[in-house]
Amino acid sequence: MHVRGKPDDSRDLDVVVMGGCGHVGLPLAIAFADRGLEVGIYDIDSHAVEVVSAGQLPFLEKDAQPMLRRALDAGTLAATTDPEIIARADNVVVVIGTPVDEHLNPNPHAVARALRSSREHFRDGQMLVLRSTVYPGVTRNVERLFADQGLDVDVAFCPERIVEGRAMEELFSLPQIVAGRSQGVRDRAAKLFGHLTGQIVELEPEEAELAKLLTNNWRYIKFAAANQFFVMANDHGLDYDKIRRALAQDYPRAADMPGAGFAAGPCLFKDTMQLAAFTDNAYVLGHSAMLVNEGLPLYVVTQLERKHDLAQMRVGILGMAFKGESDDIRSSLSYKLKRILEFRAREVVCTDPYVTVDDSLVDLETVQATSDLLIIATPHKVYAELTPTQPVVDVWNMLGNGTTV
Repeated sequence: MHVRGKPDDSRDLDVVVMGGCGHVGLPLAIAFADRGLEVGIYDIDSHAVEVVSAGQLPFLEKDAQPMLRRALDAGTLAATTDPEIIARADNVVVVIGTPVDEHLNPNPHAVARALRSSREHFRDGQMLVLRSTVYPGVTRNVERLFADQGLDVDVAFCPERIVEGRAMEELFSLPQIVAGRSQGVRDRAAKLFGHLTGQIVELEPEEAELAKLLTNNWRYIKFAAANQFFVMANDHGLDYDKIRRALAQDYPRAADMPGAGFAAGPCLFKDTMQLAAFTDNAYVLGHSAMLVNEGLPLYVVTQLERKHDLAQMRVGILGMAFKGESDDIRSSLSYKLKRILEFRAREVVCTDPYVTVDDSLVDLETVQATSDLLIIATPHKVYAELTPTQPVVDVWNMLGNGTTV
């Protein structure tokens, strides 16, 4: 009979990461392999598996590629589309999160549905770790799922908290939150993530689920406050970034006040809507933050219409990724800005030095040479070196000329 939590001789992998070719799973798999664990990646995206197996990254992630190649060369990492690899691991890390639908309601069943489809590959004695953001209560539902199916599987929730693009630094430097229903599960999860860091923080599953949502909501609210301050200042012809820098200078209580900018991406907005649903849509502060952040592209265009005849202008958008030095366009407000301008301007052209999945993009030189007006939508560092001759909207103050629109 198998002893709970003890490695099975039939399993030859320390950990398998389900969904392991994505922005969350791949850095984690590489990090574990870099620390000497035997790691498998399971992903249904065959193209991504081929790319990873060839030693390439499907997306930008600083310092990850040489570590990936070292792990592949050492034989400590392998990727596959075959779900049977799940049965070979003592620990299975799932990076499937809770999405929101077109009505901004979370779908708490997405994780359980994916696990049911792989149920035949799980074995008694394994530990399953939920890693992506989930709606509060999903961990308990997964526990029930395995119990109902007669499987003796430990279930832990250990949320990722990395900043995309800095994963290979933060996976080894940030404390790891581990949560489980019993001390035994928490100890087991701590042992796994202790390969990455000595800083382990223990919580109950529901506490950890809420901690992850609160983390992203706090960032989203801070960005909304900055964007609201920007709108206030701009409406009175004042430069928000100049004011912000002045009040923060050698004044630690204001050091964390962000600059203005498009606050977007695959997590912050989504997780704010998850927390709104968790509070039965009584989350006034979260909804207000959503209105401010999601409304900034429209505000910028409306301000431009007051000063320019947009209907006769060709507008160039610089940057389509959701944040600087990234190639990730998921939930990018640059595309919302583009849709608004396509309705109000004569023509819109877009560029980005990193994005490769949008065939409509053109090179920066063409956008600069042919546009009547430029908008820096994403703060890629390369844009700070521009010397444009046409008007530029720069809410990030990349050029150092102020943020006033």
